[in-house]
Amino acid sequence: MCVTSKLYEGKAKILYATDVPEILLADFKDDATAFNAQKRGSISNKGTINCSISSQLFKQLEQNGIDTHYVDNPKPNQMRVKAVKIFPLEVVVRNIAAGSICKQTGLGLGTVLKQPLVEFYYKNDALGDPLLTRERLLLLELATQEQVEEIIHLTLRVNEFLKDFFGKCSIILVDFKLEFGLDSQQQLLLADEISPDTCRLWDTATNDPKDRVLDKDRFRQDLGNVENAYQEVLERVLKTVEANAA
Repeated sequence: MCVTSKLYEGKAKILYATDVPEILLADFKDDATAFNAQKRGSISNKGTINCSISSQLFKQLEQNGIDTHYVDNPKPNQMRVKAVKIFPLEVVVRNIAAGSICKQTGLGLGTVLKQPLVEFYYKNDALGDPLLTRERLLLLELATQEQVEEIIHLTLRVNEFLKDFFGKCSIILVDFKLEFGLDSQQQLLLADEISPDTCRLWDTATNDPKDRVLDKDRFRQDLGNVENAYQEVLERVLKTVEANAA
């Protein structure tokens, strides 16, 4: 399988076409961005770490009946994936209040939500990725009513699995972002990545609001030791995968 052309370069990955039309190659970058790319930097080895974490989690999800775009890994920082038409939506799940929801609602950081909150954001940099109501989502024809319902159903299943999995890693899953797409058969697949770039992850070993952070908030908030935090997540994920297989 050979790369034939570059299709797209985003903030965290480069996507290439291959000589197999339904298979693409995602190359994970070390670049780091925050605040809609207003803050830019680089995290050493981030591409390889995030690719490894995402690959392991996709494989675990597949084993639990959730279809993803994952195929395999030709290199540590590369993932072959099924070609999908991505919905222009970021699907955010919140289990604990943090980040923008605290600023927008006044909820205190760390407030445990009575039930998971699923939110949709419009993937549009020019508009600042705004929060969408379901009515606006349907008005813009970003997805059908049936697709929205299926996305919510799958998202909540992913949340239940990830909360349990990360719990075994001694990590609290605070919130996270998912993306979905349709393959050539119009099957809904979980796509993009699941990593410290797209999740808020807190170490259960400490309540210190800075020391517990194991995700991109370390970069956003200039907390330092970003690579070490990402590497710690990878090591715990690998350990838990190994324990699950035993």
